[in-house]
Amino acid sequence: MLGRVRGWHRRHWRDRSKAERVELQSLVTWHGSIWVVPLGWLLLPMVGGLAHRPVAVALGMLLVAVVVLQCAAASRVLRPALDHYLGRAALPPGTLRGPTLLLGLALAAIVALASVHGFDPFATRLAVGAALMSFGLPYALTVSVREFLRRAAVLAALILAVFTVVRPSAPGLVATAVVTAFGAVVSLTAARCGAWTLSVLWEAERAREIEARLAVAEERLRFGRDLHDVLGRNLSVISLKSELAVQLARRGRPEAVEQMIEVQRIAQQSQREVRDVVRGYREADLGVELAGAQGVLSAAGIACEVRADTAGLPARVQSALGWVVREAATNVLRHGDAGRCSVELAVREGRVVLAVENDGAAEPATGGGSATGGGSGLAGLRERLTAVAGTLEAGPVGGDRFRLVAEVPLGRQAGEVEVRS
Repeated sequence: MLGRVRGWHRRHWRDRSKAERVELQSLVTWHGSIWVVPLGWLLLPMVGGLAHRPVAVALGMLLVAVVVLQCAAASRVLRPALDHYLGRAALPPGTLRGPTLLLGLALAAIVALASVHGFDPFATRLAVGAALMSFGLPYALTVSVREFLRRAAVLAALILAVFTVVRPSAPGLVATAVVTAFGAVVSLTAARCGAWTLSVLWEAERAREIEARLAVAEERLRFGRDLHDVLGRNLSVISLKSELAVQLARRGRPEAVEQMIEVQRIAQQSQREVRDVVRGYREADLGVELAGAQGVLSAAGIACEVRADTAGLPARVQSALGWVVREAATNVLRHGDAGRCSVELAVREGRVVLAVENDGAAEPATGGGSATGGGSGLAGLRERLTAVAGTLEAGPVGGDRFRLVAEVPLGRQAGEVEVRS
């Protein structure tokens, strides 16, 4: 999953999951906040609040340059900080060294401007907030909330102490405290709320993938249990009868032949039973697959509506369409970002039509293996449907929906069966 997340910028919006879309939107919002808010708080008040003296102008230009570098550094560390918060990767050593140094330089330039009376008092306080905002947003993702608030309080106390010495003014100190607290709280809230939402969405994404894998594992266990039930008793009987035949043969008793004939009969019976189990495993039951798909999708938080009645359909048709339902449900779980899914089965003009539609607009797998064997993806489904003269069409419809339609012709007798939709 980490590799998939790191390649977010190379994929189309529609190909991303819900969590990836929210993460991309959050990153764009954070990057915009890092640049727009600090520069807006700094540049606009500077137009009328900067004294027109050489020293003040030089310090003002230095401050603008430092804040721009702050914004660039904050944008650079935003992705590593988010990966650290989400537990994807440890924060590289020295990541915050540059932003911390630039914060110190920005505050020093602001204090210098205040000491030479080169900045309007109101603009000075906004400049402090601008410097804190560009640093605080990515920094809030690297430490705990308690640690962030503790360090923000220490920094606020230092800033107030410096301004008490440089430009002592009770209203000014109150304004500085308010702006400092506002910048810290806004940075913390904007970063942590968005990151927490992302962590919940990624946890849900992982849960869906685990659920799909558990469904495959459960099917394997069922198959193993069926084989054990079929072969366990018969193999025990074969072992006992073979041992008895050996003892009888050593004694020259003619009953040994009868025992071996019985062993042969049980072995042939076991072979037939194993074939039946494997055939039942390979041939999907349409009714069971419809119920299973609805249950699995509903458990994954996808509203699934099924309108179908499989009574009277030929066994081969049910098996082929059962595989379509199974593969379609798997694709909705693994490859899409669906909130709703509908499955409809109907007989129209001597053809049984199965339509599966979801609002995830996911591309199904075009091939590859499956835990249930026998070929998966569209290629495998087309092979199964070809065996019953069926066809398969799949593709996006209406922009944000994906529709898969399988059609299988029915014989004269099967064509008289009406499947209520």
